[in-house]
Amino acid sequence: MRTYLDFEKPMAELERKLEEMKTLAQENNVDFSDAISLLENNITNLRKEIFENLTRWQRVQLSRHPDRPYTLDYIELICDEFIELHGDRQVRDDPAIIGGLANVGGQSFMLIGQQKGRNTKQRQHRNFGMPNPEGYRKALRLMKLAEKFNKPIVTLIDTPGAFPGMEAEERGQGEAIARNLKEMFMLKVPVICIVIGEGASGGALGIAIGDRVLMLENTWYSVISPENCSAILWRSWDFKEQAAEAMKITAKDMKKNGLIDGIIPEPLGGAHLDHNWMAEKLKEVILENISSLTSINEQDRIDQRIEKFCAMGVVVE
Repeated sequence: MRTYLDFEKPMAELERKLEEMKTLAQENNVDFSDAISLLENNITNLRKEIFENLTRWQRVQLSRHPDRPYTLDYIELICDEFIELHGDRQVRDDPAIIGGLANVGGQSFMLIGQQKGRNTKQRQHRNFGMPNPEGYRKALRLMKLAEKFNKPIVTLIDTPGAFPGMEAEERGQGEAIARNLKEMFMLKVPVICIVIGEGASGGALGIAIGDRVLMLENTWYSVISPENCSAILWRSWDFKEQAAEAMKITAKDMKKNGLIDGIIPEPLGGAHLDHNWMAEKLKEVILENISSLTSINEQDRIDQRIEKFCAMGVVVE
């Protein structure tokens, strides 16, 4: 059963009628091909109209769509082989971050991503995609392993933020993220970072320092979520739409402000409508960028990475 967001409701009735018409034609062996074609065109036109005029808040909603592909979905769809590696060698394994050696189209690399859950049990197990310090330390351990064996690194970012619990702070949440930032700047291998859903605060940035930082079309990337921004400024979540507009957190905004390197298009209606199409596009982008980055001298690559991030926020009058 497909889940419709509020702004998608106008399409719901048309798609229900389309399914009824197809079922009726099949059961009664009647040719409704012209009517079906007309209805499909109407649905496509309506979808184009809706998705060409999305607000920033609506894109935030799309990034959180429950049917949207997560890291494990992409691993299953694009990897010819994947060997998951566990643990930070200090405390424990953190299921909110998945990492391991992957083979895609004959190219091997280290794949690290944040993972949410589909149902209540999975969400609890994955801590709703909010990593603890050991998650970031596991990610760094795998990055150093990739560097040792000269394997490119790909990170998939999808988190509402690092886990803010007291126990996480006691185990050094801030230090773990800060160390990742420092170490990722100096990695000798190519690093590609892709926001596939939510990219919130230091929880996202902890695995997002790369030579190429990319975002899927309907994702967001910011220091804070619109709801929390609204809660701070207006003491209520009721102004989240205004906060999203003011914060300018979408992929287009990030590209315009020079904070990311590119936008990966999604199928019309969002990535949740066609996992296979989205996975193939992601695979294509990953292989293209790995190919271009491996041709750059190691030290030049590090210098360009540092220069890119140091230039962010600089204003010349």
